[in-house]
Amino acid sequence: MSHSRTIALLAVSLLALPIAGSADQLRAADPAPAADVATRIDRLIDAELTATNATPSPVTSDFDFLRRITLDLSGRLPSPRAITLFGLNPDSDKRVRLVSQLLESSDFSRVQAKYWRDVIFSRATEVRSRLMLPAFEQWMTQQFEERRGWNEIATSLLTASGDVRENGATALIFAQGGSAAELAAETSRIFLGIQIQCANCHDHPTDRWNRTQFHQLAAFFPRVRVRPIRDSSPRSFEVVSLDVNPRSRRSNPFQDSGRIFRQLDRNRDGRLVKREVVNSRLNRVFDRLLEQGDKNKDRGLSLAELRALPQPGNANNRRLDIEHFMPDLENPASRGTQMKPVFFATRGQTAEELSDVKRRQLLADYVTSSSNPWFARSMVNRTWSVLLGEGFSMPIDDLGPEREVTHPDAFKLLCRDFVDNDYDIRRLVQVITGTQAYQRQIRDRDVADSAPPFAATSPTRLRADQLYDSLLAVFGSDVSRRSRGSRSSSGSTQSRRRRSPQGRNLVLSLFGFDPSTPPEDIAGTVPQALFMMNSPLINAMIRAAGNTRLARILGRFPDNDEAVSEVYLLVLSREPTANELKICREYLAEVGDRGEAFEDLMWSLVNSSEFLSRR
Repeated sequence: MSHSRTIALLAVSLLALPIAGSADQLRAADPAPAADVATRIDRLIDAELTATNATPSPVTSDFDFLRRITLDLSGRLPSPRAITLFGLNPDSDKRVRLVSQLLESSDFSRVQAKYWRDVIFSRATEVRSRLMLPAFEQWMTQQFEERRGWNEIATSLLTASGDVRENGATALIFAQGGSAAELAAETSRIFLGIQIQCANCHDHPTDRWNRTQFHQLAAFFPRVRVRPIRDSSPRSFEVVSLDVNPRSRRSNPFQDSGRIFRQLDRNRDGRLVKREVVNSRLNRVFDRLLEQGDKNKDRGLSLAELRALPQPGNANNRRLDIEHFMPDLENPASRGTQMKPVFFATRGQTAEELSDVKRRQLLADYVTSSSNPWFARSMVNRTWSVLLGEGFSMPIDDLGPEREVTHPDAFKLLCRDFVDNDYDIRRLVQVITGTQAYQRQIRDRDVADSAPPFAATSPTRLRADQLYDSLLAVFGSDVSRRSRGSRSSSGSTQSRRRRSPQGRNLVLSLFGFDPSTPPEDIAGTVPQALFMMNSPLINAMIRAAGNTRLARILGRFPDNDEAVSEVYLLVLSREPTANELKICREYLAEVGDRGEAFEDLMWSLVNSSEFLSRR
């Protein structure tokens, strides 16, 4: 396919989208309808925008709204037929009805599962944890299908145990390898939106959190372990609780005293004497054991006396490896200070003798309690940012008591509604997407602009799954079915040995990013550009011959204007403007070959920032 004259065509439509205090009582008596809450949020935001002389963008077109909401809630592009029907629908409530319909679909659950997969595994310290991605996605999808609240999901992630291939809730613990410090950091970041790991080695440089508080949080996790499952096929791991020091067990010769006694008591007289233990590991310590345990002074040890013996060594050492210690920076060789579990946000404590399961359950209770405002704030800020391109506070996982939020009254109202509705994520999304703030047109935000945000929606890059599913929607075929090698003139693929890896995995590896990263910090890469522009996987499907989507469009629409409109609807989910249609006509006349010109058109649109972005 020739691209020699596509430079001018790249201007065909391409919308340039640079990718660039104290807790309140949160629970209200009777939650209001979602539409009423959305209206109140708009009034609060608009009041601040008016006060700063900011001019809000108008509400976006039906075309753009349909593409935006469908990508956000179902992770895919709307079909050309759905676009046409939605545009013709005169119902004034059609946007509200569409949101409700998408929220009820199973696609919404799958989109949420993929999003949280990226949140958890993008910062995994245990690379082997990726083997459980399918289990986590299946589990997380099920949580949303069952309409579990965010508090319930968070609790499951914090308290999970078992085979990682069977229990997707073990994802967070496995992703961090069971490390107490890493789990403390991720628990705070994901569920509270607070970067308390900055206080690992020193007090937080910009917030009030201190080093002791970080290690007190880590003290909830030292008894959880990730270990391989022996003889498992395929290979797997399990999350387990370790409430007794295993090294102390191994060093205790009396752990199985009955078995030891039966082996050594050769004359079966019910007592052990020196000559019977000469060839055993008790030989070197037997005299000392007699001093400690021979209660009747008969120079032997009965089974009862053996079992009553104190464990050799310092009994306090039994707990050392199942507690968390804050390192001594002045003396790195020392174990440091043993920490008592304390939840820094509310000062909730736990007794040191609690088991691992009870510790983690208590932490989950503290984290998800309505008396902990950070739990609701974190999720509200994150969800708002995903849907509008910018949060009330940025970055979305760096909230804190010293941070200011924009539009604080609107933020407080949204947090209160989230708690009132039992941390229902569907309700949260319904409220946000019902606001005019969400439905405004895209407009680039000037970094020098001092006005508060949300006068317009900010453009963001499609996440990798959204991009892959959008490519499937455009081409109507899985890119994994195409060869990575060059195609012949007949369009046939090369041998199976040259087949590509699974298309989704390829796109995920190239385009995946941590969704907690601020949008302006997510930049395109050369491999991404090369894949979209030159990959045979893409070019093989942008063909005007054979059984491709483009070939079928050209066969169904002999009129060029109608065919151009259909390509725009398919790729960009909108009709071409009058100027874009004029440019396309001129280009078709210049090229002369209808198939080649339309190949160039589709190639240009697929490579545009408008297609690669959420607008």
